[in-house]
Amino acid sequence: MQLFINIDGGSRGNPGPGASACVIKDKKGTLLKGEGQFWPQCTNNQAEFNALKLALQRARELGGTELYIKADSQLLVKQFLGEYKIKNPQLKDLMAEIKQLCSSFKKINIQHVPREQNKEPDLICNQTMDKALKRPLSPQAPINNQFSASPQQEGTQAQKTPEKKEASGKKGKKSPIQLELFDLNNL
Repeated sequence: MQLFINIDGGSRGNPGPGASACVIKDKKGTLLKGEGQFWPQCTNNQAEFNALKLALQRARELGGTELYIKADSQLLVKQFLGEYKIKNPQLKDLMAEIKQLCSSFKKINIQHVPREQNKEPDLICNQTMDKALKRPLSPQAPINNQFSASPQQEGTQAQKTPEKKEASGKKGKKSPIQLELFDLNNL
């Protein structure tokens, strides 16, 4: 199955609180998944890499075989394609995870697009950060909490549902706070 994906990531402070997001559609342009993850502390590049990782994970869950990915981070695209070296050790590790996920697909096409052509994941990133930053993030609070939200109507604010705790599975790795902004059953 062909999937058409837009991804984005950003950080307020660089480093600072940030978010990663993906929007996945089918061949007809029907929304299959729109999702954002909150990161209590990350750089813009970490958020962008995590957006690609999130997109690949969700595309695999959806049964995608051919992926057409658009990102407004030229650095991410060129590093994914091997045109630029990755010097940062954390980003190298993230790219290794991304490349491992890529083995699940027959074809992956990734391209850089201007920000104007990437508004949907940018909106989800900003909504994810806004929503997460409204709730208190104390240093003692676990950072692997998840919460979901679904919109009542287009253009309205989604309501937060109760938090669910999830084990990270990997020691020493920070897990995101997950926001599912689209409940496909209500679209």
